Amino acid sequence: MKSKIPKLIIISPCYNEEAGIESSVKRLNALYDDLIARGVISPHSKLLCVNDASKDSTWEKIKALCKEYPRLRGISLAKNSGQYHATMAGICAACDKCDAVITMDIDLQDDLNAIEKMVGLFLEGNEIVYGVKVARNGDSRFKRGTAKLFYRFQTLMGVKSIPDHSEFRLMSNKAIKILSQYKERNLYTRGVVASLGLPYATVDDIISERTAGESKYGLFKLINVAIDGITSFSIRPMRMIFILGVISLFITIGVVVYVIVSQFGYHASGWTSLILSIWFFGSLILLSLGIIGEYIGRIYTEVKQRPTFIVEETTGELD
Repeated sequence: MKSKIPKLIIISPCYNEEAGIESSVKRLNALYDDLIARGVISPHSKLLCVNDASKDSTWEKIKALCKEYPRLRGISLAKNSGQYHATMAGICAACDKCDAVITMDIDLQDDLNAIEKMVGLFLEGNEIVYGVKVARNGDSRFKRGTAKLFYRFQTLMGVKSIPDHSEFRLMSNKAIKILSQYKERNLYTRGVVASLGLPYATVDDIISERTAGESKYGLFKLINVAIDGITSFSIRPMRMIFILGVISLFITIGVVVYVIVSQFGYHASGWTSLILSIWFFGSLILLSLGIIGEYIGRIYTEVKQRPTFIVEETTGELD
């Protein structure tokens, strides 16, 4: 049980969010005013927006908002590094500067009312508090359906994570210190955080409609996230290739027996079964090579040990 009023930093990665960032910062600032007035969080708490090399005027708006809201800070990355690495840039900047951080998307579709509950559970001794989506009123039917398939597929592939949890979570300073030691380029924070083994709790997260802008996660980006998660935490696809190879071996033995037996009786040779076999095993080989290539490609990017993000500009220190 923690007794002191915690200093909190909310970290939000931003990419092409010029349409809605002003209203989002205004809402978060009003939330901070309320929580500070009621003694839930420290008056020294901060907001941190990380610009992931946006192509629009997002960074210019962040700099202007920092002058209007003293508790707001901004970090701009030199190149687009992706949501996970942009979040990690904020986490690295927040290390030892706060008692806890909350990571959340700047579109504020996550439930702001859950933040106070997160802080309460943190004070009870939980190092991590996950926001678990219990209602997706703001998501389309397509996104709800693909999200369910995403979590089921990950579980099938052996990836351990918190179901229906994305990036809305509270982490203690202890948790982010450990997390900041992970230097992986193919970083899948949902899986990494779940693997830390620290005490955790969950709160309900009700997804609301976007007030401005549009989602940056289309079908192909969701597929890439799924691939990153699977290849980062599971070798089950490689084992499945081995199993397929064993099955193919038994099928081949059966075909050999059939061919030998057919030589002693009437045998009408046809091309259909031959062509189907060639296409089937050819596709199987290409699929297997593709899966192996994904793993080899990730090894290639990891061994180069290039920086995962480069900070180009900041609006001030997180004191």
